[in-house]
Amino acid sequence: MPNRKSRFSDDISLDTGQACPVEHTLNVIGGKWKGILLYHLMDGTKRFSEFRRICPAITQRMLTLQLRELEEDGVVHREVYHQVPPKVEYSLTEFGRTLTPIIMLMKDWGEEYKIKQLSTESCRIDTEAGH
Repeated sequence: MPNRKSRFSDDISLDTGQACPVEHTLNVIGGKWKGILLYHLMDGTKRFSEFRRICPAITQRMLTLQLRELEEDGVVHREVYHQVPPKVEYSLTEFGRTLTPIIMLMKDWGEEYKIKQLSTESCRIDTEAGH
């Protein structure tokens, strides 16, 4: 993992070993887009343009930054094919595949949370309507 400061603690550098293990994990997979990118890479290799289609709300700059950080952390492999037009593919490394259970648990939790939110919203609407 590159020597970078924790995004969660201002005074702790991750290389000192003082940070919480969860903090180490979140520094690799945390943020708005990394979990989503990793989730889609679990299906197999993706090209940059595929990520742009899958995640239309992410800017090209942010996508590049997130993929670069995942590559620096040893989670994603970037393969450049020297051809015209240039072709770049991204895949999970062996180390990156160890995140699969975590990402799947996040997916499951998100599905349960969504159902809970919809249920709560439905109850609120029923209450407001006098049912």
